[in-house]
Amino acid sequence: MKYVLATTNPGKVAEMSKMLSELGFDFVTRDALGIGIDVEETGDTFLENATLKARAICRESGMPAIADDSGLTVEALGGEPGVYTSSYGGEELTASEHNLFLLSKMKNTEHRAAKFVSTIVCAFPNGDLISAVGECQGTIATEQRGTGGFGYDPVFIPAGSTKTMSELNPDEKNAVSHRGKSLREFAKVLREYYA
Repeated sequence: MKYVLATTNPGKVAEMSKMLSELGFDFVTRDALGIGIDVEETGDTFLENATLKARAICRESGMPAIADDSGLTVEALGGEPGVYTSSYGGEELTASEHNLFLLSKMKNTEHRAAKFVSTIVCAFPNGDLISAVGECQGTIATEQRGTGGFGYDPVFIPAGSTKTMSELNPDEKNAVSHRGKSLREFAKVLREYYA
């Protein structure tokens, strides 16, 4: 069975491709299939947004579609940015500017607990849905550090580490990351689905 990845985010494509390959999945990207639709993320939760994306790409491709919706929640900011992670501070900002905006909001904050959340949904042409969630607890650094990863990786320090996600190599990151956890859980759920 071949699956289509419902994301256009190059960082997510790279991480999901690597991990799904290691888990034995056969997949294709939506770009490779020429699917150019924009899916409006109108959900109030990561699960709702991942479901919207998975269903839309499944309809367009006629194949099972795997979507990820993920983001950062910061305790001192009441759970922000949450589902607005990618547009936090403004749609036009670069990744580095998003990080600087977050750091400015936390400038005088000592309590820096945060977590990354990833929700994976697979929509099947028969209408079935399966999902899995992964979380990575950690803290927000006081400055951007590292050159790897993407998004908020330069300011997020996973629990038990002194390095930001951007300072970890890809294998180290996948071992502890929210997406690594959600994809490993998704692999179990998918095997149960077919059992």
